[in-house]
Amino acid sequence: MSLLRSARFPAILLLVAAIAGLAVANSPIGAAVLEFSATHVGIAGTAVDLSLAHWVSDGLLAIFFFSVSVELQFELTRGELRSFRRAIQPAIAAAGGVVVPIAVYLAVTAGSGVEAGWPVPTATDIAFALGVLAVFGRGLPASVRVFLLALAILDDIVGIVFIAVLFATDVNLGMLALALLAVVAFAILSRMLDTRARGLIAGALVLLAVTTWVLVLASGVHATIAGVLLGLAMAQTPALVVRHAIEPWVNAIILPVFAFMAALVPIPQVAASDLSPAFWGILLALPIGKVIGIAGAGWLAQRIAAGAGDQRLAFGDLLAAGALGGIGFTVSLLLADLAFSEAPFVRDQAILGVLAGSLIALVLAGALVSWRARHHRRLAATAAAEVPA
Repeated sequence: MSLLRSARFPAILLLVAAIAGLAVANSPIGAAVLEFSATHVGIAGTAVDLSLAHWVSDGLLAIFFFSVSVELQFELTRGELRSFRRAIQPAIAAAGGVVVPIAVYLAVTAGSGVEAGWPVPTATDIAFALGVLAVFGRGLPASVRVFLLALAILDDIVGIVFIAVLFATDVNLGMLALALLAVVAFAILSRMLDTRARGLIAGALVLLAVTTWVLVLASGVHATIAGVLLGLAMAQTPALVVRHAIEPWVNAIILPVFAFMAALVPIPQVAASDLSPAFWGILLALPIGKVIGIAGAGWLAQRIAAGAGDQRLAFGDLLAAGALGGIGFTVSLLLADLAFSEAPFVRDQAILGVLAGSLIALVLAGALVSWRARHHRRLAATAAAEVPA
């Protein structure tokens, strides 16, 4: 299990799953697998009647978002974002990492009719980013990892808000109100887990979690938001215990299965000039927009918001963080699917743009992180040599 809790292995697993999905979709069995993924399973005539692909993106991924929101709750209350002073610099950098990719995407797609995909290149895949940092970042100061973690979590908040606000359809306020009542009950019960009726309460919490998911799904809000609400509402100590317990399953099954299903995209047999502007907008916005936005805004933040005792990151470190932020992957794949759900051809090309853009960012991040790690190792070696015996 320790392997699945590490930063490196889950990122590798995620990449392999995405490559496998793309390979299968473009193999002789691709059409059959795509048809199978569209098979509906559930209770006919109700909201709980989803294709296998949507059981993954709406169901399994809700568990991933629960895990993310538990980490977010911790960081906001006891971690790196617990105070305004700690949060302001990564917040400004994250804002730059959202605004500039949107601007790049809209500049590329202006007048094309696919401008609705602007949220896609705003996300950062924290699992991938930390995986690259673990593989190539030996010797980097802890401040770089802390900055990246805070940045990625803030990016997750933005992605969650976009999913909740932009992609809700025909919202049923009654169902949503019932879902919120279920969340309140879940929050209250989670604070009673240290009583003698622990087993009964745990069972009730599972039932309330499933009920919340069903109600959010029926409300028209994307079902993954149920995971977010439950993760933020649960009492922190048991929430962290649950997150620790499900982490290997999220890393080994949920995220790879989602990556495989999301990457089941046939590569269009067209000339590069005939590819959708959505593809090119995402391809450029992820690696270029993120680097410029995060590094530029991070540099500015250190000059306008840094305290006297705050440790500043060198611009090279900010460039490396920006490249890591360009690895959109998981949430970007979900946003691409949601943004172009009514235009399958454009959606497939947007997903290809996410995969290609994230791969470019991954390679760039590997190079920049390696460069900065070597630099910091040299500094450490020089400092050690100068210490008197």
